[in-house]
Amino acid sequence: MNHEQILVVLPHPDDEAFGASGTLAIHIYNGAKVTYACLTLGEMGRNMGVPPFANRVTLPAIRLEELKASCKAIGIQDLRLLGFHDKMIEFEEPQLLDGKISELLEELRPTLVVTFYPGYAVHPDHDATGAAVIRAVAAMPKKDRPIVHCMAFSKNTTEDIGHADVIVDVRGFLENKIASIRAHRSQFQAPELMGKNKLSDRELEDRFGRERFWTYRFND
Repeated sequence: MNHEQILVVLPHPDDEAFGASGTLAIHIYNGAKVTYACLTLGEMGRNMGVPPFANRVTLPAIRLEELKASCKAIGIQDLRLLGFHDKMIEFEEPQLLDGKISELLEELRPTLVVTFYPGYAVHPDHDATGAAVIRAVAAMPKKDRPIVHCMAFSKNTTEDIGHADVIVDVRGFLENKIASIRAHRSQFQAPELMGKNKLSDRELEDRFGRERFWTYRFND
């Protein structure tokens, strides 16, 4: 299915890189407009580069520039910064958090939303963001709701919610995906990402060539 407007809602710079960058690049290639709403600047992240080139004061500005570079690699032109605090999403007032997302849904009228699957995304910010997106979409009239594709990777994911029902072959867009990942220099270093030895094209395809999503099923 081709989409004209896609909304991505994730809490941190770099959340898009590993799990969705290839898929988003494909959608953009096929004519979709992608809006990426990033809730925080990841200002509480522990990684400062190897060797360190950031500190607690400079990290937010650095991560913002990394996020912009990642978006450029993917082809995303509409980046929205929602201004919430890193590692505090679960404690935000739901009315405020959900309201920001609802405003975007009302403005953009996307046919597809990409976020994390609440409860199956490991990090509290991931889970809280996904939960807010689901609440905001659930509050819409059923006929107006977009499809919601969720990323999930906790150990009990398959046992609890089954296998991913959307598997996207992104091998033709690996250049975009690897560029997106590498854009986040403060968080991911090449040896950590690729291993000590340079990966062959086949190894890159095996490791990064498919992205998986779970379509969220609403109860009503």
